[in-house]
Amino acid sequence: MRPTRRTPAPLPITIRDITTTTIRGKADVSSNSLPALRQSSTFVPETAFGIWFLRTRTWEHHVLRVAITDLKRLIHAPMPHAPVIVDAGCGQGISFKLLAHAFEPSRIVGVDCHAPSLALAKQASMRVPVEIDLLHGDCAALPLPDASADIVFCHQTFHHLVEQERALESFRRVLKPGGLLLFAESTDAYIKSWVIRLLFRHPMHVQKSADGYLDMLRAGGFAFEAHHVSLPYLWWSRAKDFGLLERLGLYHSKPGKRRETLVNVAARKPL
Repeated sequence: MRPTRRTPAPLPITIRDITTTTIRGKADVSSNSLPALRQSSTFVPETAFGIWFLRTRTWEHHVLRVAITDLKRLIHAPMPHAPVIVDAGCGQGISFKLLAHAFEPSRIVGVDCHAPSLALAKQASMRVPVEIDLLHGDCAALPLPDASADIVFCHQTFHHLVEQERALESFRRVLKPGGLLLFAESTDAYIKSWVIRLLFRHPMHVQKSADGYLDMLRAGGFAFEAHHVSLPYLWWSRAKDFGLLERLGLYHSKPGKRRETLVNVAARKPL
């Protein structure tokens, strides 16, 4: 006679100011029905489509992994041993294993203001052999001590933020002197394209060009040179045709003769 298997009672998971439940190790949140966060004065949340897209292979491998690889290439300086990384706008935690592999941190702190995404980030953290803390908070007011991080990683978060300058002030505050800001963002040329406006939601009045973001980083007190900046022109960022014409050999764009869609920067907080 086979023993009867009992479904374990839900176990509480507490993520600084958030409580959810898990059953059999899975978050009690449906991956395709995550509720969008109510718009606040500082942040415009993703649509349901956007939240779903963040769990796709395209996002992990063609967007996130490529950005982290490029940002690491832009550093051009010795990295601190076992750094503390703040993932500002960590979402569902897809970045955790990629950051752990790229930088071998002693600790990752994920910050996001969307509670259901943080519940999924908690599950992602359990599959990464690094200490990971999750905080429910605003990028414009990171709930962290001064000079507590070696790296702030901010990937595709700024186009959701209304108070972008305040967020940079917060990043600079939590970074140690000489600490790194790894910044990867889509420009207004991409965010304002018709297909992105149809499928996603963003505060249009704060979107910037690549030069606009670079100027903002400098004005925010971050230091970088030309070799710390890249302007990728990836297929998914070309919302007009998603790179199809170039794949067919019918069109080839050149830097300086196109509207840049992405900007990656490895900037430092001065000593």
